[in-house]
Amino acid sequence: MSKGVTVWFTGLPCCGKTTIARELKKRLDENGYDVELLDGDTVRDFIRNRDFSKEGRNKHLRYIALMARLLSKRGVIVLCTFVSPYRENRDFARSINDDFLEVFVKAPLDVCIERDVKGMYKKALAGEIKGFTGIDDPYEEPENPELIVETDKEELDESVKKVMDLLKERGYVE
Repeated sequence: MSKGVTVWFTGLPCCGKTTIARELKKRLDENGYDVELLDGDTVRDFIRNRDFSKEGRNKHLRYIALMARLLSKRGVIVLCTFVSPYRENRDFARSINDDFLEVFVKAPLDVCIERDVKGMYKKALAGEIKGFTGIDDPYEEPENPELIVETDKEELDESVKKVMDLLKERGYVE
């Protein structure tokens, strides 16, 4: 059994978290690793949580952190892609996961707005959505992430390679 780890991808909506994690999962799967992707949209839809208040987000992310802990303790590489805008949530996830890597997926707000195929930023800017991260709700950048990838400056392969290299460097993959 390989050593499990929680890789927590954080960043503004549409910064590239899920894109990177999906490609990383594909490569890890191809190499025989036990890997799970917990994605913000997918998990929210499944557990039917539509509470985007600070309290709702906190509760949701505590649940995700616990799921990641349970999986990683069983040797699974868990890729978590959540905006997770507040440091307290990421700090909590780190505190309950023995093996935890925070990846800050950094992209300027204007780039994220350009990438938004769902039109969420447009709605938030028009006042149709309240409490949208990066518009009228804060995003607290990580202070000491294990890795920063800058998706406005890097190609997908480069960002995925950086995460894979970190996993190798820390002994989670060969």
